[in-house]
Amino acid sequence: MNAPMFTTLGCRLNAYETEAMKELSAEAGLQNAVIVNTCAVTAEAVRKARQEIRKLRRENPDARLIVTGCAAQTEPETFTAMDEVDAVIGNTEKMQGSTWQGLAADFIGETEAVQVDDIMSVTETAGHLIDGFGTRSRAYVQVQNGCDHRCTFCIIPFGRGNSRSVPAGVVVEQIKRLVGKGYNEVVLTGVDLTSWGADLPAEPKLGDLVMRILKLVPDLPRLRISSIDSIEVDENLMQAIATEPRLMPHLHLSLQAGDDMILKRMKRRHLRYDAIAFCEEAKRLRPDMTYGADIIAGFPTETDAMFENSLKLVEDCDLTWLHVFPYSPRNGTPAARMPAVNGKIIKARAAKLRAAGESKVSAHLAAQMGKIHHVLMENARMGRTEQFTEVSFDMDQAEGQIVTTPITGQRGTQLTA
Repeated sequence: MNAPMFTTLGCRLNAYETEAMKELSAEAGLQNAVIVNTCAVTAEAVRKARQEIRKLRRENPDARLIVTGCAAQTEPETFTAMDEVDAVIGNTEKMQGSTWQGLAADFIGETEAVQVDDIMSVTETAGHLIDGFGTRSRAYVQVQNGCDHRCTFCIIPFGRGNSRSVPAGVVVEQIKRLVGKGYNEVVLTGVDLTSWGADLPAEPKLGDLVMRILKLVPDLPRLRISSIDSIEVDENLMQAIATEPRLMPHLHLSLQAGDDMILKRMKRRHLRYDAIAFCEEAKRLRPDMTYGADIIAGFPTETDAMFENSLKLVEDCDLTWLHVFPYSPRNGTPAARMPAVNGKIIKARAAKLRAAGESKVSAHLAAQMGKIHHVLMENARMGRTEQFTEVSFDMDQAEGQIVTTPITGQRGTQLTA
């Protein structure tokens, strides 16, 4: 092995940062190393990270193995104690060129084996922006990192630090470069996207950023925003939903539950009514809007009646794409000390939620028959509609192009054209 090998676990932001680390390590001249970018969202994610590390060590016995990411940040001692691991790097350090230069210069001697500082002391986003992460058709742009909220089930603020934003001017310039390189769709991404701007002068909102991008980058065909907290959505974002066809009609919502008592125990800032009211209003403004959502099954103290409220939320909010998480405790979070739900009950509730989601996907696909869609091609035979639904083609199309086509059928969870 010469060039470093990277393994990414977890979210889209981690994948973005892996691309940045590839550039930083190449500039530093690092060789013969395996880097694992970990996730800490659940205890299961940390277990999988340890499993992956052991596997990579067996496959690469002579390489130097570096662990970074959220799990490395929140519990460095777990990975330091593993015989397979040579170095542990925090989330701030992994985005700094000096870290990689030190690792390349002298892996064991002059460089500390554990470099994990207090993430809460970080006040700026990493300045290392990359152009073009994603497919050749769609690019992801990190505009925010960290989170100021303290949901009782979540360890992520301790892995990512407090919320900090990339200034709008920097974002606009990066998107201009991406459009100049031929990208037809840009996705704005972050840990708590709707908190963007709170730490910037004049405290702009996410809707201000969206409107500014669409105004100042008129050649951008499609703008998409990733997971948002609906209670934080501002007037300008609602205005963009209503009036800007270049803003894609697909929102992924951080809902987590549909029962008011569970939402309070989660320390969420919205109630059931707030979620339903937002979904109804956004769909009124944009009738073709579709929703994805994160929902946790079996949060501590959740009764059958409370779970039914979450299950009914799928219909009440007209959710289509569900990410269902069976609750698992994270050490160090308040929820881990609350009375737990039986594991078999959690599994059964998660299965019910997934079944409800599958039913909504089937209904969504059936409703697209005969409709004309503008499909962004991710490869020669597959692209995605404005609502992020996969479309399969029986003839090659140009990758990265937007193809206007009627929908002719469906196959599994894909439409056909």
